[in-house]
Amino acid sequence: MKWLAYRYWRLKGWTFHGEVPTIPKMIVIGAPHTTNWDFVLYLAALNYFRIKATYIGKHTLFRWPFGWFFRMFGGMPVDRSKPGGIVGEVARAFKAADAMILVMAPEGTRSAAQHWKTGFVKIAAAARVPVVVASVDFNKRQLRIGPTIPYDDDVTGFMDRVRSFYADKQGLYPDQMGAVKLADESRL
Repeated sequence: MKWLAYRYWRLKGWTFHGEVPTIPKMIVIGAPHTTNWDFVLYLAALNYFRIKATYIGKHTLFRWPFGWFFRMFGGMPVDRSKPGGIVGEVARAFKAADAMILVMAPEGTRSAAQHWKTGFVKIAAAARVPVVVASVDFNKRQLRIGPTIPYDDDVTGFMDRVRSFYADKQGLYPDQMGAVKLADESRL
């Protein structure tokens, strides 16, 4: 399935750039997220970069008849109506694993969001793992991974580096792209 997704995007003229760091544990964030096609690009990236990834998704995605499909590609269901517990649960999974690559879409939605979800920053801090930025750019037909941005408790400085990376990236539906910011960076 991943190979097929990769072939599809290559035939559409997409190119893949960057490389996965050679560290055993990391969070890879992907943005902008404006369409369900982003998931198919995610599958293509897994194939191209030879990533065995885990991702969290809302628990309703994992119901019959497609739950097996999402689990097959590393999906871990979470109930987003129970905030706070997710961060601890994922941080414990990182600590228990010898290697883990968690892929997240920090926008949390395909619609324009006023701000990004803070979970990836909180998980990076709790699990003490770096964040690797990745992007889909429909304007350039490029999927890019890297650089690695260590989280060092300076949320604003960290987010400034994240904003710099995403400044020129464009989703399929630019009007559905939200700002690259957290709700209150001074409170994290």
